[in-house]
Amino acid sequence: MIWVSWRQQRTETLIALGLLILLAALLVPTGIQMADAYHHDGLSACLGQNTSSACHLAVESFTSRFEQLGGLIGWFNLLPGLIGVLLAAPFLLEFEQGTYRLAWTQSITRGRWITTRLALTTAAALFAAGALTLLMTWWRTPLDHFHARLETSVFDFEGSVVLGYTLFALGLALAIGVIWRRTAPAVVTAFAGYVAARLFVDSWLRQRYEPALTATWPNTGRFAGPDLTHAWVLSEEPTNRLGHVVNLPFGLVGTCSRAISNHVRTISPACLAKHGAGYSHAVYQPASRFWTFQGIETAIYGGTALTLILLAAWWTHQRTA
Repeated sequence: MIWVSWRQQRTETLIALGLLILLAALLVPTGIQMADAYHHDGLSACLGQNTSSACHLAVESFTSRFEQLGGLIGWFNLLPGLIGVLLAAPFLLEFEQGTYRLAWTQSITRGRWITTRLALTTAAALFAAGALTLLMTWWRTPLDHFHARLETSVFDFEGSVVLGYTLFALGLALAIGVIWRRTAPAVVTAFAGYVAARLFVDSWLRQRYEPALTATWPNTGRFAGPDLTHAWVLSEEPTNRLGHVVNLPFGLVGTCSRAISNHVRTISPACLAKHGAGYSHAVYQPASRFWTFQGIETAIYGGTALTLILLAAWWTHQRTA
C-alpha cells in the first residue's frame, strides 16, 4: 500500500523537490558570499546599540550589498502554498477519475487507504517545508544579526511557521477537492485562499497577537531612546515633549539631514527641535516575542490545516460512494 501510494505521489513530490533545488541554486552562492563577507569584515564586533560610526557604515554597506534579493525573496512566500496544493493533487485526481474504487475492491479498507495516502502526503509536505525553512534560515543568518526577525519576509521563513503555511495549503486543497471532485478548480481556489489568508495575517492580524509596546524619547542623538534594531517597528513619528505627533513641513526632513556616506544620511536633532519635533514616539513589537509569535501563528495555520485534513478524511470515508 505504501509503495503504491508513493508511485501515485512521486511526480508531484519530485516537482516540489525540483522547486527547492532551484531555490538552493539561487541562494547558496550568495549565502556563502554573505557569510564570508560577514566574517572577513569583522562585523561581529558591530553587534549592539552603542557602536561606532565606522561600524554603522560597515553594516549599512553590508546590508545594501546583500539585500538586493529582498524584493525577490518576498515572492518566495508563494512556495509553501504551491507545494501544499501540488502535493494534494494526486489524492484529488483519484476522486475526479474514480480510480479509488479499484483500491477499495482489493481487500483494502477505506480507513487504511485514506490514512496511508494522507499520511504520506502530509509527510512529504512537512519534509518540503522543513527543507525550505532550513535553507532560508541559513541564508539570512548574517542579516539577522542586524535586522528584526519579526518583520514580514523574515518572520515568514524562519522558525516553525512554514510548516503551518504548507499544511494549511495542503488541507485547504484536500477539503475543497474531495467535496468538489474537480482537481484543477479546487487547486486554483485553494491557492487563492492561501494567498488571501497570508495577506490578512501578515498585514493585519500578526501585529495584534500581543499588545504593542510604546516608547517616547528626546531626539538628542543616534543612540537616544530604546534599542529598536531588532524590534518590529509598527510606527515611529516625531512628537513634542507632550507626546503629540508633530506634522513636519514638507521637505523639512531633507533640510535637516546630511549625508555621512554614499548610502547613509543622518538627521540633525537640533534642527527638528527648532520645529517642535524634539521627541520621537514609536509603537513596536520587541524582538523577544519572536518565538511567541511563531507559536501563535503556527498554531493558527496548523490547527486550521488539521481540521481541514480531518474534514477531507471524514468526507472521503463517509460521503464517497
